[in-house]
Amino acid sequence: MLSLRNSLILLILIGLRPLLGWSQLQQKPVWDLKTSKTEVKAGEEIELIFTSKIQKDWYMYSNDFSGDVGPVVAFFDFAKHPSYQLVGKLKPVGNHKHFDDVFGGEVSTFVGKAEFRQKVKILKANPIIKVAVEFQECSQVTGMCVLFDDNLEFKNIKVTGAPVAATTQTVVAEPETTTPEKSVQTEAKDTTAAIAAAPSTPGNNNACDYKNMQVPNDSYIKDNGKKGDLDGSNESLLGFMIYAFLFGLGAIMTPCVFPMIPMTVTFFTKHQDHGRFKAFVFGLFIILIYTIVGTLVAIFMGPDFANWLSTHWLPNILFFLIFIVFAASFLGMFEITLPHGLVNSMDSKSSMSSYGGIFFMAFTMVLVSFSCTGPLVGNILIQAFGGTYLRPIAGMFAFSLAFAIPFTLFAIFPQWLSSLPKSGGWLNSVKVVLGFIELALAFKFLSTADTVYHWGLLNRDVYIAIWIVIAIMLGLYLMGKFMTAHDSPLASVSVPRLFLAIGSFSFAVYLFPGLFGAPLSAISGYLPPQHTLAFDLYTSKDNKNNINQEIKHEKLFHLPHNLKGFFDYCQALEYSKKANKPVFIDFTGHGCVNCRKMEANVWSNPDVLKMLNDDYIVVALYADEKESLPENEWYVSPYDNKEKKEIGKQNLDLQIRKFNANAQPLYVLIDGAENMLAYPRSYNESVPEFVEFLKKGKETYKKIHPQP
Repeated sequence: MLSLRNSLILLILIGLRPLLGWSQLQQKPVWDLKTSKTEVKAGEEIELIFTSKIQKDWYMYSNDFSGDVGPVVAFFDFAKHPSYQLVGKLKPVGNHKHFDDVFGGEVSTFVGKAEFRQKVKILKANPIIKVAVEFQECSQVTGMCVLFDDNLEFKNIKVTGAPVAATTQTVVAEPETTTPEKSVQTEAKDTTAAIAAAPSTPGNNNACDYKNMQVPNDSYIKDNGKKGDLDGSNESLLGFMIYAFLFGLGAIMTPCVFPMIPMTVTFFTKHQDHGRFKAFVFGLFIILIYTIVGTLVAIFMGPDFANWLSTHWLPNILFFLIFIVFAASFLGMFEITLPHGLVNSMDSKSSMSSYGGIFFMAFTMVLVSFSCTGPLVGNILIQAFGGTYLRPIAGMFAFSLAFAIPFTLFAIFPQWLSSLPKSGGWLNSVKVVLGFIELALAFKFLSTADTVYHWGLLNRDVYIAIWIVIAIMLGLYLMGKFMTAHDSPLASVSVPRLFLAIGSFSFAVYLFPGLFGAPLSAISGYLPPQHTLAFDLYTSKDNKNNINQEIKHEKLFHLPHNLKGFFDYCQALEYSKKANKPVFIDFTGHGCVNCRKMEANVWSNPDVLKMLNDDYIVVALYADEKESLPENEWYVSPYDNKEKKEIGKQNLDLQIRKFNANAQPLYVLIDGAENMLAYPRSYNESVPEFVEFLKKGKETYKKIHPQP
């Protein structure tokens, strides 16, 4: 297992690797173009041969492996022209397939020379064959990879004989074992027109053409009031910072940190020369150290990685196990500590005079307290992955601010030390309480993976039952009914412990009706979906909005509050035209906490629920669904040139390209012709504003589609 020091060195090298590799500009490789015949009759086939020399210690990626593995797949885009016709697929020659340990999948590469061949049928004289090429070459020495593109043209092909017409069907060449990812875009052009010309029937995902979709018309709402609330993430960020700040205060009350307050204060009070100012600088250094950690996480991880991290089963299961380990540590099973050599090294430098010594003193305190703050910091960083760079930085700033304030204030006002309680067994009790909280939070990650991948392991009733047991056990612990390994004997129950025990037991009582369907609005964002309950006495089964047709993806998804609707954008648009109703689009996600909060606290309002049920066609589009679609529904997005195979990726691509947003929830009102009816809204728990939003959309719809 890597030590902490080696792990940090490895992370730094990985981060510097791209910078080291870009120390010089790489020249574009030159392509040599030839044909298998110099003279051809009209109607005959020839091979176009693409050859490129690869410099020493470099290699090029081929086109015969999946683009999902990671590297850029070579892409040749042949411009259509009536003088020639493609026959079969582009074939690599002399390439080598192998398993790449870094990307964890099979790749195909060229070394020394790259060669591709494409059969074409020449239809008339002076054929114009232009090809746009995109490919990637990488260094075997530095690991640097460079993406190249080029525009090529075959000339001087001598053609004899009378022109011939193109065949109605593409001549099929020898089949390949693997379809190049981007060649799908080129070869699907002929079939796209046929699919688009097909009748627009409900359930036909290609009827509204996902690939070539246009931005909805907003001319009806430009002068129709103010823009909607699309900054709901700010409110969510503030809530997250408060959450992190409270964790910072909790860290102060742990046995690794609390005894260090008087020790640190004594150090500064002994230095009469600017002692208070140095104490202030000490606090700033603590904030700086933690914030730098958050910044590094934001830079090296980023929003794209965050999206994968928050929805994929692997990191969520990993976080579940990490939280279990953190909980076990807090409950007294073992201690999480850093290597003593690292701590001692920082401690020796803290004895230096000047501000450099103060910095290392702050660094030493951060390291020494790691066994108690590590799980809390890890909790914040894991919770921070919500798709933005700002959350890790803001979370660590808020945590460190709460962590630094007591040290700074007590150093400036040392007389306050006499009012502090003495260290003792109560500090271990704080750790145990935090351990129970960590244990409860662990199941949120298991629930996310379970919901996204439809495993059915942790339904809502099971999840609530686990939290009830944890809350009851915490209450019993606070009442002194049992002790953990490092607890001191409890002669009596103090008033604070009694109040906390009452709160814990009350929370268990609050959770109990949730086993039978109670919405539990206060914590709805952290619970599995309502429809996973085995026994629901609360959700009404009466619904007037019956849809008498097969609903696409109905077995995968469910709408809250027994609403009836769709889970496919195109199908909802078609049904909207039939029913003569506007469409309510809900861009959501299985792991979206704010989505669940909106459904529990806003959608549940009788006025909102009635309008959604009676006046709108509801369509829920899950941006994190991993289910793959049939191959005939795949397409290459013009936004990022990546093939979209999964339901979630297509829904997210739709949200980005149509509405210029990638955060959930996002609520959009349109009609069947994709006219915008109101400015979109995101997370905002104001029920009156949401009702006004729905009313405005309904009014605009009536103006566009007047009723007899």
